[in-house]
Amino acid sequence: MNLKHLALGVAAALAATGAAAQPDEIRPGALWHDTSGHVINAHGGGVLFDRGVYWWYGEHKVYGRAGNKAHVGVHVYSSADLVNWDDRGIALAVSEDPQSDIADGCIIERPKVIFCPKTGRYVMFFHLELKGQGYKAARAGIAVAERPEGPFAFQRSLRPNGAMSRDMTLFVDDDGKAYHIFASEENRTTHIDELTDDFLDYTGRSVRMAVDESTEAQAVCKRGGWYFLIGSGCTGWRPNTARLYRAKSLQGPWERLGNPCRGTRPETGLGPDLTWGAQSTFLLPVAGRPGEVIALFDIWNPANHEESRYVWLPVMFEADRLWIDWKTAWRPQVR
Repeated sequence: MNLKHLALGVAAALAATGAAAQPDEIRPGALWHDTSGHVINAHGGGVLFDRGVYWWYGEHKVYGRAGNKAHVGVHVYSSADLVNWDDRGIALAVSEDPQSDIADGCIIERPKVIFCPKTGRYVMFFHLELKGQGYKAARAGIAVAERPEGPFAFQRSLRPNGAMSRDMTLFVDDDGKAYHIFASEENRTTHIDELTDDFLDYTGRSVRMAVDESTEAQAVCKRGGWYFLIGSGCTGWRPNTARLYRAKSLQGPWERLGNPCRGTRPETGLGPDLTWGAQSTFLLPVAGRPGEVIALFDIWNPANHEESRYVWLPVMFEADRLWIDWKTAWRPQVR
């Protein structure tokens, strides 16, 4: 049995027993099942809102320590309420061609998708490491699709403006310009690179921020004229203290504000100093509710990446900064 078949078999084994009632709240850190009763498999992910539907894209992990290599691809789920998610399958599949940049066994991390009004297509970026090279390649992968669920067609991989690219996010500003924001220079510095109007290339305009501060797991939002970036220190799979930056312009200057997290996760005793055992991945504006943002984190399990869990929490804005408080359960408002 190959790893792809094993992944599908294990996913079936993780199905919830019986037909449980659909949940009406998010329980951070708990197992999160889709509407078919299977554990959601979308790690390091991001969420796109498109025509009344939320689309959650993330890394499909397989069982065991091999799980951080991509043996399936990028999984996608859809939801109208941010709580109940339908499995929409594999949005981007790894290639069976051993010469492909996304060959089975490469590393695909932190996929993010944005819609391009100019082309009418959906554009996915992700951190890509070539098969057999560990984390030496440090590239960005780009794929496109005609529909949000895919299938996405891989276009190419590259180093943005010649720079290393690892942990990353995408951000579309109020003026429609899109930016690729990523850890570079051996993860020591974050780059903010403007994309062309088709979102498939770079204009050459690039900004360095958090220079020599070794920030990864970047997540960005905008509120009240401020840009906010949440990140993590570089400690591998081990959790550390989250960090918050803000600026009046993406071009900077950026100010570091400290730890945005508050409260303790009671079942583990982990608090803000270790980000409740989690790491940031995305800041999601709630459609139709201006100023409301949800912070997405992952609790990594390097011994078995498939069992890594999710922490989604509401963001609170106070005095030109943001805070994220631990909640055992909460209900997002999407109407």
